[in-house]
Amino acid sequence: MVRCRLTRHGEGAPYGVGAVRSHLWLIGWFRERITRYDAPYAIEYVVERSLPPSRHELGRMTFTETSAGTHVRWTTRAEIPVPLLGGFLTRHVARPIITRTFGNILAAADTALTGARH
Repeated sequence: MVRCRLTRHGEGAPYGVGAVRSHLWLIGWFRERITRYDAPYAIEYVVERSLPPSRHELGRMTFTETSAGTHVRWTTRAEIPVPLLGGFLTRHVARPIITRTFGNILAAADTALTGARH
């Protein structure tokens, strides 16, 4: 992640429902809208626009308290909208990149919050 910016505040909280976030990653640019905000348990979003283009149905982060801290589950449903090759590119190119990127973001958050080294 190169840059993350809150471009519009949501209802009742900066990252509440309706909030818009703009992300610049090494792999592209994404504009997300928060569709569910249930702090401190869950947040859901959809990517409204992106470069390169993607079809994004759901992004969800859930937070569960554990004896070791907080377990974060990050789920996304997206597809590269390219005729004939979209499914292959999504599974073999986008999925590994997204999985690694989300893992790096969560590891950085863990380090920032706990001082842990990975």
